[in-house]
Amino acid sequence: MKRSPLAMVLLALLVEAPMHPYRMQQVIKQRGQDQLVNVAQRNSVYQTLDRLVREGLARPGGTSREAGRPERTVYEVTEEGAATLRRWLLEMLPEPAREFPEFPVALAFLPILSPAETRELLERRLETLTDRVAAIDAQAPPGLPRLFLIEDEYRAAVLRAEIGWLRGIVADLDDGSLSWDRALIDETLARFG
Repeated sequence: MKRSPLAMVLLALLVEAPMHPYRMQQVIKQRGQDQLVNVAQRNSVYQTLDRLVREGLARPGGTSREAGRPERTVYEVTEEGAATLRRWLLEMLPEPAREFPEFPVALAFLPILSPAETRELLERRLETLTDRVAAIDAQAPPGLPRLFLIEDEYRAAVLRAEIGWLRGIVADLDDGSLSWDRALIDETLARFG
């Protein structure tokens, strides 16, 4: 099975304990892991879980019923699923994935905008990123061991690095050391293609 962040999260939850898909979605949200994987649509959990079952990485393990709720299928991880989760971790930790985020693409085409527009948009991005770091810092429960916050620590560090870089770009736009106009763009295209 091709690995995916959501498949990995679901397998990890099933390693902890058997559970039904709705509970998985609840736990993901309670732990803030919905910042790592998209579970806004419950259907994505069900579809990914179906793939895990088809591939033999998870299996139905019975049913549960809570008062006033319909009967729910509880899933559990298989030995192959636990081994696959471990293999994915061993692959993902040492080797950076080749990802294709939108922001660098937008940066590649800054000449379409004016320096003033760019500065304004990057200032707004700075505000958003600063708010995100504050939210990450605020959500950590007191006393929770660092091991269980490590992904949030990483996300905050990446955001802080981008904030620092953006502040430098905004400062360069402010002092004119980063600027462009049509003449510079035409000259650069003629020279470098």
